[in-house]
Amino acid sequence: MNQNGAIAKSLLDGAKEAYAGSPAKAIAGSVILNGINGTSRRQESLISMRQVFSDEIDCLEITNQKKSGRCWIFAGMNVLRYHINRNLGFKDKNFELSQPYMMFYDKLEKANYFLESVIETAAEPKDGRVVMWQFANLMQDGGQWDMLVNLIKKYGVVPKYTMPESFHSSESAGMNAILVKKLRKDGARLRRMIAQGETADRVFAEKETMVGEVYGMLCCFLGEPPETFNFEYRDQDNTYHRDANLTPLSFFEKYVGEELLDAYVSVINAPTQDKPYGKTYTVQYLGNVVGGKPVVYLNLESDQLADMARRQVQDGTPVWFGSDVGKMSERKLGIMDTALFDYDTILNTDLSMTKEDMLDYGHTFLTHAMTLMAVDVEDGRIKKWKVENSWGDEVGEKGFFVMSQDWFTYYTHQVVVNKKYLSAEQRKALEQKPIELKPWDPIGSLAE
Repeated sequence: MNQNGAIAKSLLDGAKEAYAGSPAKAIAGSVILNGINGTSRRQESLISMRQVFSDEIDCLEITNQKKSGRCWIFAGMNVLRYHINRNLGFKDKNFELSQPYMMFYDKLEKANYFLESVIETAAEPKDGRVVMWQFANLMQDGGQWDMLVNLIKKYGVVPKYTMPESFHSSESAGMNAILVKKLRKDGARLRRMIAQGETADRVFAEKETMVGEVYGMLCCFLGEPPETFNFEYRDQDNTYHRDANLTPLSFFEKYVGEELLDAYVSVINAPTQDKPYGKTYTVQYLGNVVGGKPVVYLNLESDQLADMARRQVQDGTPVWFGSDVGKMSERKLGIMDTALFDYDTILNTDLSMTKEDMLDYGHTFLTHAMTLMAVDVEDGRIKKWKVENSWGDEVGEKGFFVMSQDWFTYYTHQVVVNKKYLSAEQRKALEQKPIELKPWDPIGSLAE
């Protein structure tokens, strides 16, 4: 027996013989011509994942993040625009809050957050894991709910017409590449200054200059953020309204309010041995606003997340949620269902994994944020969900997706819900000091 670890001819001969007699060989021609998804798609899933729900929120027009990783901002702005629309009764269902405005200040704050982190870790070796992680993971488009809350509380929100899309807000890769290069250069300079014994005041002044330069760059890429504006709209009775000379913060305080944001909490499902349920968690160097609210999660079982989200949707409020959108999903059809593709039968293998193993070994993590807009409940059991995406109206059913409850269990990692949907015991658990995880923990992944 060959035990040197190399692939032996006997192994190849055996594998070839096994394949020749397997069902996979008979259908391989279809896979080669049509692809694995086109061959293995289950008709039963297409039939069961219809856009019909027992409890549904009246939807506004779909939004489009285009070629950017701003889903977390779009999902958050969607939650807020439904709140504003419900209170004011807009006639126009196309009303949006400005995602480019939030993107501008997220980039600015992330630049400052990175440079502050560089100063904090200046004594660490440049080839150490933390420093390498910092310099490899900067200026991404992605984010988390608590990061969005920090931005809104500091800078407010504005209607989209006051700061519309630019080329680089909709196609961010080129902008990000330049910002990353600048920040790596600046980060290296700060490390050298500290190593050479420069005073803390001198280092801080240099960092302030660097952040100011980023501000100017962002103005070129995204436009200058508005300082004041007039809020104009027509209600469902076609009555014209005009609220003049608002600032982004006064608009937020008047039409949204901190009380709404403070009511929301992040609840995750991470069924791994290192993260016991009922505990709170945070992640090192995960954030954007220095001095802002840290990103904190409460870890609970998946069915508890689903129950909280169901009750919030049934009460008429959308739910921001984070998931691994690329797994067992069909973009064009707008279907997310673990039964959508029968890979195992077609390929004559077993691809099943537990959610615990998928998280521990890097097969799944949060990649995308969207909003839950409807739920289908039959005999007390959740069957499926309606999902508002931010990929425009040419995918799914005019931009809306349908997600099975089984998919929710396996690939939904986070929901943001009002604290009133938590039990007294769960709310008490939120008061615990969060357990701090390493920067590269899968719980620290950003929705993009």
